[in-house]
Amino acid sequence: MAVFELQDVHKTYKMGSETVRALDGVGLAIEPGDFAAILGPSGSGKSTLMHVLGFMDRPSSGQIWFEGKEVSRISRDRQAWYRANRIGFVFQTFNLLPRLSVVDNVLLPVSYSREKMPDKRERAMSALERVGMAHRADHVPNQLSGGERQRVSIARALINKPSIILADEPTGALDSKNVEKILALFEELVDEGQTFVMVTHDNEVAAHTRRIVRMRDGQIEEDLRR
Repeated sequence: MAVFELQDVHKTYKMGSETVRALDGVGLAIEPGDFAAILGPSGSGKSTLMHVLGFMDRPSSGQIWFEGKEVSRISRDRQAWYRANRIGFVFQTFNLLPRLSVVDNVLLPVSYSREKMPDKRERAMSALERVGMAHRADHVPNQLSGGERQRVSIARALINKPSIILADEPTGALDSKNVEKILALFEELVDEGQTFVMVTHDNEVAAHTRRIVRMRDGQIEEDLRR
């Protein structure tokens, strides 16, 4: 069963008198264990597709299934539940709260979830251990390097044991050495069974993944597995 399946998905926006077709008939299946890059230039639709997959936006038309359930028209409350419990997010700018410790930043998704997690601190420390950051649990973000901050954000994405992690330009704020380390960490997590979808405009970053979905003008022009 696919994690996500999209059929003929459209997303349109009005900009004055003009209609913008951000997604124009997208069909896509994300399978368990995929490590996929959504690649394309600015305006290709890749960010809109990420927002739809992350339950941050609804399609204008078409159908979406998540773990076998039709989710195209679910309520905002249900969208929020999926974001809190079934999907992990990794961002280019890390999105860590500066006054919170590393472990408390990792615990943030738990505070948004309605699910009870009596072992939440142990789960947070386990996630930090997985990304090599347990020794920094009591530090705050400004005491960390860019690569370390991105590792913390990955631990935060892992804490709820999500079905899929969506990463939006996750290496964009890193130097080349840390890019290689973060991509190697993604590969390790995929080898352990995690599903990753990453949005990027960088061909070199996309080359590290095992599937490249190229977008242009709101459509998928190539879907290549390697």
